[in-house]
Amino acid sequence: MRVPLLDLSEQYRALTPAIQAQVAEVLETQQFILGPKVKEFENAIASYCRVNHAIGVSSGTDALLAIFMALGFGPGDTVIVPSFTFFATGGCVARVGAKPAFADIDPASFNITARTVEECLHRCRQKGERIRAIVPVHLFGLCCDMDPLMELAQREQITVIEDAAQAIGAEYGGRRAGSIGAAAAFSFYPSKNLGAAGDAGLIGTNNDELAERIRLCRQHGMHERYFHDFIGGNFRLDELQAAILSVKLPHLDEWSAARRRVADVYRDEFTARGLTNRVTLPAEPYRDSGLTNHHIYHQYVIRTERRDALREHLTRHEIGTAIYYPMGLHQQKCFSYLGYRDGDLPETECAARETLALPIYPELTREQQRYVVDEVAEFFQ
Repeated sequence: MRVPLLDLSEQYRALTPAIQAQVAEVLETQQFILGPKVKEFENAIASYCRVNHAIGVSSGTDALLAIFMALGFGPGDTVIVPSFTFFATGGCVARVGAKPAFADIDPASFNITARTVEECLHRCRQKGERIRAIVPVHLFGLCCDMDPLMELAQREQITVIEDAAQAIGAEYGGRRAGSIGAAAAFSFYPSKNLGAAGDAGLIGTNNDELAERIRLCRQHGMHERYFHDFIGGNFRLDELQAAILSVKLPHLDEWSAARRRVADVYRDEFTARGLTNRVTLPAEPYRDSGLTNHHIYHQYVIRTERRDALREHLTRHEIGTAIYYPMGLHQQKCFSYLGYRDGDLPETECAARETLALPIYPELTREQQRYVVDEVAEFFQ
């Protein structure tokens, strides 16, 4: 049996007529840049994410970049981000001339916490740095524990910007990911739970003034054509992508529920096979909270000290896996100028050695899942 890490073909087949009709309509109207499809999608996704403003942009990376630019981050500013995350979270801080300060993670959730951020704050303050923002990343579809982070940020008068690139629809305390901080970045990269047919992203915020500045920022800071209030960028969401995303959005909760069912089957199968002492399964701290979308499982990530050997075994048996992420951002060559050393963020470094993503998508069958678990069990025999 072959089990890919991700298979989008069945999703597309089910939606082909509707997607093709929307694409044809865009081509017929020839309105490709910030046309009615973008506005329609922005209205729908704002309602879904429970934010007052949704601004479509060209990618999740550009969503972060536009937020940082709109808030005026630059040289002399420090922004606290997790080290265990996709490169864009820290890379965009550096791109605006600010300094990323890397916080360690909780080993169960893989997310930063108020405690790890306080430790990072202390280190930054010892160096006399000016802290402008904290960027919690809701990694793999699980929200950070936001209330303590928001309390810390309010006490320290620091802005919170959510990186919700992997967590659209995930819930925390009855609130949707991306609706809690000053602004949030979302990604619609094709492999995301809500994926476009290319790069696309979104910024959500409840702040009217910030929303207007971000809208200007995505068009080179231009309020009136050829008159620029400040330096922005070309961060516009493509009309074709907005049309495709509008077709998919009504199915998102259904897909998220299917992913949680897949996660439940994995949990049951790993437990029944007595493997929970060999691999650590994903944490679900909000499972008993009554939240529908307590975890939207963008990825199903296990931990084992024998990660690399297990991955080789699964690959030989045609089971797709991935490593997110093989090293912390503080260990990346491009950030060597910051002076971090191996051992500075031990939980991040341990997670980078031990984590492995298994196949998960709404259409994954129980037979395929049992095969995955069977092969994991075979490896540990």
